Formats: sequence, structure tokens, C-alpha cells
Amino acid sequence: MPTIKSSYLGNLRTVSEHIQSGTTILTDAPIDNNGKGEKFSPTDLVSSALGSCMVTIMGIVAERENLELNGITWEVTKIMQSSPRKIQEIIINFHWDNPVEDSKILKKLKNAARTCPVALSLDPAIKQTINFNF
Repeated sequence: MPTIKSSYLGNLRTVSEHIQSGTTILTDAPIDNNGKGEKFSPTDLVSSALGSCMVTIMGIVAERENLELNGITWEVTKIMQSSPRKIQEIIINFHWDNPVEDSKILKKLKNAARTCPVALSLDPAIKQTINFNF
């Protein structure tokens, strides 16, 4: 059974529905690639997925350690290569106002992030620059 159902809306825009939840996502081509840039581009979603996956896996580890990850935030910067047009680098800067002070647990969390399914699924040619500001 499919996980996602998508369709083309015209004008370089798509809609995708997560079948189980009914949640939808619209995409738009970026301005520098003939689009309007009014929504996430497909490559924005890939880049965003990396950060979300990393925090989700850190959350699983934190739950095992009876910890809360509340307060973690991150910014994602996507760098595109022009020829061929593809993602060249994804930079993620994590911030945590009140991190745990146990260095062993912090090491576990960071390792979990770096080995999340999205990180492991991306082509090794895409540079992943991950900064843990905690």
C-alpha cells in the first residue's frame, strides 16, 4: 500500500498527501529554477527531512534515557550545485538552551543524529555539515 499520493497542479507546483494522516504538503519550484518560490521546493523538503529525522532519532534515544529534548531548535541551509543541478551540501545548526550535562549521553545523542535513516540514505556526494551548539 502506498504511503503518499501526489499530483501535479500545474505551474511547477505539486501536492502530496500522507495517506495515513491526510496531511498535505505543497511544493513549488524555487525562484532560481523558474518557480514562484512560494512553498518548499522538493530539495528544501529533502534538507528539512534530514534535520527532522536527526531530532526524531535523538528523541528516541532521549526517551530511553528518560530525558526531554524540549528546547532543541535547528536551522537548515541548503547549498545547490549548478551543473548538474543537485543538492551539494546541507548545513544544520542545532541549538539547545538547556542541554543535559552528561557527556556520554550527549555523545549518544549526536551519534544517533548522524546515523538517522535520512542521513544514511542521502548520496555520500551530498556533504552533511552538522553543528551541535550544545
